[in-house]
Amino acid sequence: MSNELLSPAEMAEADRLAIAAGPLDGYGLMQRAGEAVAAVVLARCPAAKQVHVLCGPGNNGGDGYVVARLLAEAGVDVAMWVSGEPRADSDAALAAAECAVDRQSLSAFAADPGSLVVDALYGAGLSKPLSGDAARAVETVTDLDLPVVAVDLPSGVSGESGDILGTAFRATVTVTFARKKPGHLLLPGRERCGEVVLADIGIGDGIIDQVAPRTFENGPSLWQGQLPLPAVDTHKYRRGHASVFSGGPSATGAARLSALAAARSGAGAVTVLSPANGMQVNATHLTSIMLSKADTLADLGEFLGDRRPSSFVLGPGFGVGEKARDFALALLDVRKGEASIEGVVLDADGITSFRDAPESLFEAARQPGAPSLVMTPHEGEFGRLFPDIAGDKTISKLARARAAARRANAVIVYKGADSVIASPDGRAAINSNGAPWLATAGSGDVLSGITAGLLAQGMPAFEAACAAVWIHAEAGSRFGPGLIAEDLPQAIVPVLRELMEGWGRS
Repeated sequence: MSNELLSPAEMAEADRLAIAAGPLDGYGLMQRAGEAVAAVVLARCPAAKQVHVLCGPGNNGGDGYVVARLLAEAGVDVAMWVSGEPRADSDAALAAAECAVDRQSLSAFAADPGSLVVDALYGAGLSKPLSGDAARAVETVTDLDLPVVAVDLPSGVSGESGDILGTAFRATVTVTFARKKPGHLLLPGRERCGEVVLADIGIGDGIIDQVAPRTFENGPSLWQGQLPLPAVDTHKYRRGHASVFSGGPSATGAARLSALAAARSGAGAVTVLSPANGMQVNATHLTSIMLSKADTLADLGEFLGDRRPSSFVLGPGFGVGEKARDFALALLDVRKGEASIEGVVLDADGITSFRDAPESLFEAARQPGAPSLVMTPHEGEFGRLFPDIAGDKTISKLARARAAARRANAVIVYKGADSVIASPDGRAAINSNGAPWLATAGSGDVLSGITAGLLAQGMPAFEAACAAVWIHAEAGSRFGPGLIAEDLPQAIVPVLRELMEGWGRS
């Protein structure tokens, strides 16, 4: 696979292991990296009047020296601007010694319109804000609106968090090596990377396996093998029974959206659990979706015994308060073996209902044999349940999601344009196929329903959440302008068809 994401520290470890294993030494890897960047420059920007290569003092700058040398040898007009000298006897020093291009101090950097910039200043490992000559170079490039090819990551973007450290280049193309970094996918850094080209420089899959990364770019290769595929002799209950709690008569639409999404994602049976005063409203709008009354815990217990549901969604349009807490805790108290519950998806009001008593929820989820818990908070809901984690701005969104998943013993879908899905076991995935069209009322209700539909069919919680996020985003991207939440359950159908066909071929 190439969907693993490497933190800067993990990338450094991959470099070390690759050098130790051979046949390439550190300078050999640097040569390969420079060759990859130079090839992109020559292929993508043949009309550039001049190429300005900006080199820092470390390995990123060493890559830049290789790029400058190769471009000059290819007949390109190259200007080099350097910030600091490479450490003596380093690979970067070897690259600098091999490069005969005249170099000038970055403090004097100037460029003309029509030229191109290769940013080889700092890359993914930067840990402090850009300042001084580097910051001024960013300003000059931005003012002239010059195209930028970034080496590894645009300087100023944190490879760990995607944060902008002071200021940063906005790249047209970013060439990175072996594997992408979290900063390529997390906002706002993702917007600065442009097109990301992943180059093979000789760090093989075996080396990545030794590093054992636990972060992934979300996509079908991560979970497609566990996507439910109905058997020829299946029946509706073998495909799982998803259930969605509805709010009262003026707040029933969210549950129906979620229920329809659960059905479209493959659950064989779906029931809306409605309060008595909402039954008539729900019955008016439901056809293939079943309906059952659920006002009390006794009603819920009877439903569990009679219908053996596989998954639940609680929260969309439900209302905040004690009833939501009671239902959620009752579901988590049902042990596997006593019933067929695979998982509970908590969203919206279901999450907010625990803002004053989060530990009661987390304790229930930690009990042996409890159903899997998936929570899908947006930024505000995340802060209500995990205020201390949300308030820690020294850590990335990825780290915050992981910390929340560990504390809650739940799969956390930390929603946004760069949704992060984190599991209690430390695995995490960052989604990158989202679209602004999904920022519409009811979109999150559909996501919860897709997740519950996949859980109902027996898909493991982390994989189900990752698949639901990707399918939801892909459907929204394909639909495009004019999307409303009612469109999404139908829009996931062609996405699922392609995935199922791919699963069958694999």
